[in-house]
Amino acid sequence: MASQARSKNKDSAQDKSKDVQPNILEIDDDHKPGFDREVTVRLLSYLRPHRREFTFAVLAMLLSVIANVAGPPLIGWSIDEGIRKRDFSIVIAGVLFFVAIQVIGFIGFRIQMGNMAIIGQTIIKTLRDQLFEHIQYLSISFFAEYEAGRLIARVISDVNVVREAITFAAVGSIREVLTLFGIIISMVLINVPLTAVAVAVLVVLLVIANFWRIHARAAYLRVSDSNAKVYAELSEAFNGVRVTQAFARETYNYRRFAGEINEASRQAGVRAALIAGLFYPTVEMIGGVATGTLIFVGGTLVLDDRITVGVLLAFILYIQQFFFPIRLLAQRYNLLQSVIASGYRIFKLMDFPVAVRDEFTADELPAITGHIRFEDVAFRYSPAGPLVLNDINLDVPAGSRVAFVGHTGAGKTTMVKLIMRFHDVTDGRVTVDGHDIRHITQNSLRRQISVVPQDTHLFSGTVMDNIRYGRLNASDEEVIEAAKAVGAHDFITDMEDGYRSEIMEGGAVLSTGQRQLLAFARALLADPRVLILDEATSNIDTQTERLIQRALERLLEGRTSFIIAHRLSTITSADVIVVMDHGKIIEMGSHQELLQLEGVYHQLYTLV
Repeated sequence: MASQARSKNKDSAQDKSKDVQPNILEIDDDHKPGFDREVTVRLLSYLRPHRREFTFAVLAMLLSVIANVAGPPLIGWSIDEGIRKRDFSIVIAGVLFFVAIQVIGFIGFRIQMGNMAIIGQTIIKTLRDQLFEHIQYLSISFFAEYEAGRLIARVISDVNVVREAITFAAVGSIREVLTLFGIIISMVLINVPLTAVAVAVLVVLLVIANFWRIHARAAYLRVSDSNAKVYAELSEAFNGVRVTQAFARETYNYRRFAGEINEASRQAGVRAALIAGLFYPTVEMIGGVATGTLIFVGGTLVLDDRITVGVLLAFILYIQQFFFPIRLLAQRYNLLQSVIASGYRIFKLMDFPVAVRDEFTADELPAITGHIRFEDVAFRYSPAGPLVLNDINLDVPAGSRVAFVGHTGAGKTTMVKLIMRFHDVTDGRVTVDGHDIRHITQNSLRRQISVVPQDTHLFSGTVMDNIRYGRLNASDEEVIEAAKAVGAHDFITDMEDGYRSEIMEGGAVLSTGQRQLLAFARALLADPRVLILDEATSNIDTQTERLIQRALERLLEGRTSFIIAHRLSTITSADVIVVMDHGKIIEMGSHQELLQLEGVYHQLYTLV
């Protein structure tokens, strides 16, 4: 039910922006300082499922406040009635009451922190789950424009800020405010002149705290932004380490990281630390001055017998308690600003519309034969962008082999992306066995299509896990048979643990050809009705290519297949070769037919 509700909310949010695709870079816009009601209400909505735990935390917090406020008068009473009158039983009673109150306060504080920690951890799990789910469905073009490191910063750093606010600030801020009010009320009831001294100190502290708040907020936002840049740089550097080493760019990259990005992070952190380092000693200094002033004024009143020593001691303890909640409230105000800024970025990302989404009434695609048609298809990547494909009409009978050729940017890859429904057509339609793919679920479509890309991505896990990625219920024997069929079995068994050998992310320990063979095995095991080979053999040497030719024949047999290749020698056996240029089909036919035509394909082929 929760998943359905989320889905409906997501659809609703996306419907509002169906015609207007926001700028991806706006996700990282700085939130304007101040209170944001919409973000705050949305963040508080995550507390709704935890009303019971939150109520317990608030009730426990009240116990902690009572213990803090009641302690000083109890100590003053013990001194005045016990020590001054030399009644040891009163001293014992006062000590026992004080210890009991402190234990109650400790229990209350422990319950408060425990409940809020559980709530905070549960909420960040919910937020990360929702972000991860949403990000996976964003369009391929989104990931081309938005850095992976920044996504990690949103999911890790910004969500952690929210957790910290919920765990420590949500109830803690109420606790500090109530403690301050409780202290002031208690002091007024005990002695008004000494209360005036305390209130004067409070006003000075509030002025200083407000000054610190303004400068600290800017400093902490700079720290957050610099940390996001560090994440982005690290992600890019580690993912591109092969290219870095190939071009001997290690020294340059180090200088850039250490001298610019990490140095900016250090400077932001130092500034934030200096601002914090100025605030806290100032508070302590004012506390010392306030205590001295209180002792002077209170001592005068004691000498005049207008107050007792116990009352003076209670006020001194109250003054010392003043500084802790004020300091925390100043911190938490900046935390509130940070959490609103983080929440703003989280929700901007969470609300970023999924460009391709299933209709509410979308049907499951039944088992297909693989008959695919492009009918008057036109496509552009953005509403204001140029047409990438125009006037595309192509009928591919089930079981046919179709090859796309043409210069870079001709639209070949876009064609297969539309088949996979990574994008929706701008005009016209694409059908599979007569079904308009916009009216069927993406999962049911993609389960029957396999793609072998030019750059194969292998995931952390075993060799067997990576081959099984396309069909999770496949048996070990089926995985091995698929590997044998594409010629991958021998090099797999030569590995230390065979099919149980661990592959690090990206398969760095394997050669390019070995990674591609695993991709073929993965595609074969998935047993698709439609197969897409996107420059799948371009990274394989001639010897390896000969090795898998027979495997490819088996892989392609009986399936509708689309092949993108720059090496035209690999597609001469295709049933239909589609020649594209500037988003249009300019020639189409078999290899021999196109050679006899002596057009663009003939020029491309003879140039090879």
